[in-house]
Amino acid sequence: MKIYDEKHIKNIVLLGAPKAGKTLLAEDMVFEAGITHRRGTIDGKNTVSDFHEIEQERGNSVFASSMHTEWRDYKINIIDTPGFDDFIGEIITAVRVADTCVMVINAQYGVEVGTALIWNYIDQFQKPVIFAINQVDHPKSDFDSSLAALKERFGSAVVQMQYPVDQGENFNAIIDLLKMVMYKFPAEGGKPEKLPIPESEKERAERLHNELVEKAAENDEKLMEKYFEQGTLDEDEMREGLKLGMIHHDVFPVFVMSAKKNMGSGRMMGFIDNVAPAPIEAKPEIKNDGTEITIDPTKPTVLFVFKTHLEPNLGKLSFFKVISGEVTTNAELINHQTGTIERFHQLFIMDGKTRNPVDKLVAGDIGATLKLKDTYTNQTLHAKGYDVALKEIEFPKPRIRTAVVALSKNDDEKIGEVLQKIHQEDPTLQVEYSKDVKQLIVSGQGELHLAVCKWFLENHYKLHVSFNSPRISYRETIRKSGTASYRHKKQSGGAGQFAEVHLKIEPYYEGMPEPTEFPVRGKEVVDLDWGGKLVFYNCIVGGVIDARFIPSILKGIMEKMEEGPITGSYVRDVRVMVYDGKMHPVDSNDISFKIAGMMAFKDAFMKSEPQLLEPIYDLEIMVPEDVMGEVMGDLQTRRSLIMGIDSKGSFQVIKAKTPLAELDKYSTTLRSLSQGRANFNQRFAEFSTVPYDLQNKLERQAHEPALV
Repeated sequence: MKIYDEKHIKNIVLLGAPKAGKTLLAEDMVFEAGITHRRGTIDGKNTVSDFHEIEQERGNSVFASSMHTEWRDYKINIIDTPGFDDFIGEIITAVRVADTCVMVINAQYGVEVGTALIWNYIDQFQKPVIFAINQVDHPKSDFDSSLAALKERFGSAVVQMQYPVDQGENFNAIIDLLKMVMYKFPAEGGKPEKLPIPESEKERAERLHNELVEKAAENDEKLMEKYFEQGTLDEDEMREGLKLGMIHHDVFPVFVMSAKKNMGSGRMMGFIDNVAPAPIEAKPEIKNDGTEITIDPTKPTVLFVFKTHLEPNLGKLSFFKVISGEVTTNAELINHQTGTIERFHQLFIMDGKTRNPVDKLVAGDIGATLKLKDTYTNQTLHAKGYDVALKEIEFPKPRIRTAVVALSKNDDEKIGEVLQKIHQEDPTLQVEYSKDVKQLIVSGQGELHLAVCKWFLENHYKLHVSFNSPRISYRETIRKSGTASYRHKKQSGGAGQFAEVHLKIEPYYEGMPEPTEFPVRGKEVVDLDWGGKLVFYNCIVGGVIDARFIPSILKGIMEKMEEGPITGSYVRDVRVMVYDGKMHPVDSNDISFKIAGMMAFKDAFMKSEPQLLEPIYDLEIMVPEDVMGEVMGDLQTRRSLIMGIDSKGSFQVIKAKTPLAELDKYSTTLRSLSQGRANFNQRFAEFSTVPYDLQNKLERQAHEPALV
């Protein structure tokens, strides 16, 4: 296979909302370039990119898939990404290594929630953007509304390169405003005929062409001067201006197509070849120390691993971008994060599941290798003596949780190990054993994300599991002060056990005055692992309890705070004053005072108006205006407090505070209410009091005898 240099490589990522047509556009591109000899279909389950069994089973992309074309002396690396934001990790990593983002827009719907969400990451990385308005052949296509929505959302940088002569079922021709020709396609699609622009379209085409010339001139002083002198620019000068505008995020070209009928993809590929920036022209990568590193074939080798996938019967497949230098077979590079020396036994260019062996890949190119020992997503590999670490991708926090239970006890340990492997592939899926709720918890981006995780557990790893609603991590505290005493006495023949502890407890808050009721002999402030504080005072006078037993009393109180009296949840924000007690010269010991302290604390706690606290999350929901009422109504059933509503383009952003207990399966409900057009983010906000009736219910449930 031909090796292309850094000037003749173009790296693009196909992005867009579900059903925008990304996978079929990828099919058109590899077919037009002759990489494949027939175009696959979703229904036929034979597309290049959606080759995984689960993707064919579900009928939509789950993973980002790499492929390439060779088009007019350029190599175009293409990454096709999922549309559902459940798989945002696949999308972010692809955006990171691409040099141009092709945002595919469904001409029926224009800017969708998924489009707006993905834009946040495009904007973060400041990647050049091309908009491809697809499905203009659909009966409900509305190109003008889609274009207007793009301009409203993304501003004056949106610049029209083409428009359809007709749309809907009669679509077969595109006016190209750069080349000023009409492309007319045969009924079956494919290579178009170049024709003069019809008289009926000349006035519109000239007006839009002039707008395009002016936009191209804006990006360079010399071009602007020439434009003022001559009143126009030639095609090469326009390309130069558009490229500069794309690099600086000031120009977002708009193309027209029907991927289903293979109309328009070839022209966009030509634009990618001629105008979209090559890796060497793109903005530099950022290192961990904040400095820049440019794509440079003359420097020592640096690779960024952006994706890891474990293939059954094949092993670990690692996808990477060459940042500097070159990588060859049998090369040895050092993993910056682990210090491991990795040897590249094989190199591939991937076309879906097809591995095309190569001997070398140069700076700017994207490739893959098999069976790296200790390297995973988001890590940097570099040549010996050239210590470089690229800035790691910050992945979004999980939005949904589930408890995982093995159906066979023999699989308990294995499940944890396998889930860690899946996490290494997909950092947006997190795994932890929660000591708080005593469950193995998997957290992800949505119901689909977790469903895919379960599918892999059962189908690839042959582990049968149950995904259950996780327990809620409540907290316990008190609302008023209370006192109690407890005498622990035990006699069993020899030395016995004796301790008596008197204590007072109060609600604790930051800045509260020191106690004056008792003389303070000692104070200890404990920052609790689960949040909040315990402030412990030794107020013993006259030696009624020896100082050596005070730590044991504190230990007993701490143990009780780890399993609170109401529901067994953690206790927080309490201060305790031990002010009296008794001891025995022979029978008193540490264990006696630990038990006495624990039981006295429990009794005092229950006399002090115990209060259950629940975790509250901040929700931010982006929703189309036409379904906002349904979403708001559902939030009210979830004990939500609406904090405000903002506008963002054509969407409404609802901000609310909602108890975590009410968010189980919320992503599924929101998707159903909005027909998949809404999106939400959540983050922990605070602990807040549980309503009295709900607290009583939870307390009863906690103390009911377990069913055998």
